Amino acid sequence: MSDEQKCHTHDHHSHGHHGHDHHCCCTCEEHAKVGKKIENFTMDVYDPTEGGFSEVELKKLRKAGKWVVLVFYPADFTFVCPTELADLAEKHPQLAAMDCEVISVSTDTKFTHMAWRTDERLLANVKYKMAADPTGKVSRYFGVYDCEAGTALRGTFVVNPDGVLVSSEVNFYNVGRNADELLRKMQANVHLRENPTEACPAKWEPGKKTLTPSEKLVGKVYEALYE
Repeated sequence: MSDEQKCHTHDHHSHGHHGHDHHCCCTCEEHAKVGKKIENFTMDVYDPTEGGFSEVELKKLRKAGKWVVLVFYPADFTFVCPTELADLAEKHPQLAAMDCEVISVSTDTKFTHMAWRTDERLLANVKYKMAADPTGKVSRYFGVYDCEAGTALRGTFVVNPDGVLVSSEVNFYNVGRNADELLRKMQANVHLRENPTEACPAKWEPGKKTLTPSEKLVGKVYEALYE
């Protein structure tokens, strides 16, 4: 079943350097949805750790039992984007320790990723794979593709080892994300996978109380958390 996708009609002159001249894609395949399994995808990547190019495929990551964190951003050689990727790099070791495959994604090519990673000092600590989605296919599937600009909005998606999308966040171009919250949500998702009868309340962090939904908890959440 196809979904109708409306084009963003904002002033994107600050992204004009990107050079894309895409026709508006008003009809596209069904988007990824929270709580549903994700279709398989493959992307070329620049791998800063290996210092070369390779490929990522969701099917292979699932087979390896990985969580997958996809971080879409508008474009290389821009302004807010390197601050986000640097922030993500700080949390990458903790995410990797939870068996997370962290992948940044934009509609730039893998060659541009390599040049940007080399030139931009803010990216010196980026060790995760940088994926290329020049046709916008994967960006469209996750519902972040801006067909007027040919770029992706700031979208963060978490796919569990079963291939199910468990978290989705999308920001407009001018608001950067906070990797602290991504780490917190990943810690919660990992905990809940190991403890499926529980639920994590707002601002939950490891070591804090969780909730166990039942008829006894109705109207008694305060008591469960603070008494």
